[in-house]
Amino acid sequence: MKIRFGVGLGADTAPDQLADIVDHLENSGVDSLWFSELVYSPAVDPVVGMAYALARTTRLKVGTSVAVLPGRHPVLVAKQLASLAAVAPRRVLPVFGLRSAIPAEREVFVVPDGERAAVFDESLRVLRAVLADDAASYRGRFFSVSGAAVAPRPVPPLDIWVGGSAPAAFRRIGALADGWLGSFLTPAEARAGRAAIERAAAEAGRCIEPDHFGISLAVADGELPAELAAAVRRRRPDCDPAELIAAGWDRLHRQLDGYLDAGLTKFVIRPVGSAPLDGFIDRFVAELLARQN
Repeated sequence: MKIRFGVGLGADTAPDQLADIVDHLENSGVDSLWFSELVYSPAVDPVVGMAYALARTTRLKVGTSVAVLPGRHPVLVAKQLASLAAVAPRRVLPVFGLRSAIPAEREVFVVPDGERAAVFDESLRVLRAVLADDAASYRGRFFSVSGAAVAPRPVPPLDIWVGGSAPAAFRRIGALADGWLGSFLTPAEARAGRAAIERAAAEAGRCIEPDHFGISLAVADGELPAELAAAVRRRRPDCDPAELIAAGWDRLHRQLDGYLDAGLTKFVIRPVGSAPLDGFIDRFVAELLARQN
């Protein structure tokens, strides 16, 4: 199975930094660059960032980690993805999630009250149909499309990955997605998540490719900042923050060993702290490219 490492960008990455970051990654042989959905931050919009990076490079892959799908019309999302894939075949890696991790941003992605999960499921069905069929038709509770013909259809077909860590997310991935990008999970939890997804896929008569399981991880340059540790405790009060965010590269390598043993092979590595991003990229290259196969 192919083991790959990509760089994830955070909220502090300003648009005027993007050119140097993209050039640095391309010239260093990094596999992929991942854009987070952070509406109320200086970070560039994921679709804009992906288009810019693809236009500036010939090899670098780009992805979303993760973009919110409920609250967007899936046909328009399909058109964006198809356009990106036409510009840069085999270099577009979409990952979608249920909602923003930032409470203040959730009001931007409007769905009927109490129906976000159901909207997500329908959105995925419509998105997949439109990307695969010459003239897709769908009639559901939230979306109705007739003869939706998005062109050019991606060749090869795009893999649609989904994030999440709840039982409902695992069922959704098994039934409707091509892969999983988790976050804030221990290796043991990631192993259990993979098993749950594989069971759900089997129940749906599907199979997820064995190397389509990944996780987004953070690494600090030394000790975890107190503010970050507190934020992790609020999100996962049942877990030591040091289990979820690596305090240094040695610790990251030990975590990676655990995730690899759990059957994960795709990793989005994002920096935390105030160290310059160019230094992080150099260290990323030195530490991780040799672990790819």
